[in-house]
Amino acid sequence: MPVLNERAYLRRAVESVLSQQVPGPLELILALAPSSDGTESVAAELAAEDPRVRVVHNPAADIPVGLNLAIRAGAHPVIVRVDAHSELEPGYTLRALETLNRVGAANVGGVMRADGRTPFQRAVARAYNSPIGLGGGAYHGGATEGEAESAYLGVMRREVLEEVGLFDESIRRGEDWELNLRIRRAGHRVWFDPALAVTYWPRDSWTRLARQFFATGRWRGELVRRYGRTNSLRFFAPPALVVASSSAVVAAALQLTRVLSGPWAWLAAALYLPVLAYAVLISAVAAGRGGGSGWRDKLWTLAVLPTMHLAWGAGFLVGTVRGADDTVDTSRLGGRNTPLP
Repeated sequence: MPVLNERAYLRRAVESVLSQQVPGPLELILALAPSSDGTESVAAELAAEDPRVRVVHNPAADIPVGLNLAIRAGAHPVIVRVDAHSELEPGYTLRALETLNRVGAANVGGVMRADGRTPFQRAVARAYNSPIGLGGGAYHGGATEGEAESAYLGVMRREVLEEVGLFDESIRRGEDWELNLRIRRAGHRVWFDPALAVTYWPRDSWTRLARQFFATGRWRGELVRRYGRTNSLRFFAPPALVVASSSAVVAAALQLTRVLSGPWAWLAAALYLPVLAYAVLISAVAAGRGGGSGWRDKLWTLAVLPTMHLAWGAGFLVGTVRGADDTVDTSRLGGRNTPLP
């Protein structure tokens, strides 16, 4: 479990792991990055309370570095990747082990079930759980079991991880997708099992959400530079929205300043159509069922979905042109998260 500034979530996440029933020994290794919210003291308390919890320090604070430190410190043949912002459903690990053996997979993942406490966080969760929000990947609500491109978190065979070289520490976001690409290229199976579920608590403020998605989009642009058409076409929808929206704004400015007039103005008006269609789609999602039913939840959904798409798309365009460089997700740095009940 990579951990950074997770004081509000860490205890519940750890408890959900330690309560898992497995046919053998279990250890939880926390890859602890330097935190500013008191997370270190919570981690120390948890390690003192249960000998199955161990702490390794991750001064680099990068997720793939922390994951590799924890994997190397472990002693068992199956690696269950967990997140400090998530909670495993009862029976998750046992079911994953059964699926690993049943289908002969190298990595098994399930469904990310986002949840929230505040109207804003519920709106973000609603977006995560919708195929419109994150592009329809299997782990965002898929129902059919089978081979997959990637796996959310993942329950993995150590021998396969060691064969492909663990996580690529040069990739700060999207490291799971890249690892699963190497697993599949090595001839192994990545498997999606919808019976597996993990509760995920998304970012709890607008600025944190925008920073998270910009960084994620920029790293996806970097992965496109590295791996080209191996990336799914769905990754290109947000940058297309950014281009369409920017074109519509330019067309409107040219019309208002009368640079374009007559037939040219009508042709430029066609640039509004994709943006209008998107606005109708987002409005329908916000007004529909799912997530919170209050008017605040619905209004936040109207704000959250474009924030996710435009931030991710802008990051993607920058990353595709310039690469990711040293971009990090700053959405969990130097702040406190909303405490759980």
